Amino acid sequence: MRWDRLFADLELQLEAAAEGELAAEVVERTRREFASTSFDGRLRAAVGRIIELSVSGVGVMIGEARRVGPGWLLLEIRDALPAVIATRLIVTARDLPVAAREVSGPEAAGQAVGLAHVLRVLSRDRTPTTVVLADGTVYTGTIDRVGTDYLDLAEHSLDEPRRSGLVRGIRTLALPAVAVIRPRLD
Repeated sequence: MRWDRLFADLELQLEAAAEGELAAEVVERTRREFASTSFDGRLRAAVGRIIELSVSGVGVMIGEARRVGPGWLLLEIRDALPAVIATRLIVTARDLPVAAREVSGPEAAGQAVGLAHVLRVLSRDRTPTTVVLADGTVYTGTIDRVGTDYLDLAEHSLDEPRRSGLVRGIRTLALPAVAVIRPRLD
């Protein structure tokens, strides 16, 4: 009978060791999985949720994450203009899902619309826009041109159309300095 207890005890120890190894393996795999996630992936997982962001030069912004592209996020803000935010200038985010949503394959092609492309659409549509820089400087007007690393903004009041007599000047803004773009969509 002592032998039965001894073998039963050994079996329990082996089972406990196996469970411990499995638990350690799960923990290690979870760490590796989190290590491979990106901030943009976590933002993509937040699409459809209300999130709080702190953006350099702007401060706290709260709204529904609507769409995420490489380097930008569209935030729908209740009772305010929507905001296209340069993700590299997001300092903190609150209430992001833990799991990330990375893209690959055919879906990645659809996600390839970068910030410059979004700005070119606003330029093409002649959308009056507010541009906030990382240092907090605010400009209003219509985007005339978008280059690889800059945009030209015809400065005018948001409530006026872009007409040559109303344009105060053309300001060239370095894209890396652009934190938030708020188009006035009618």
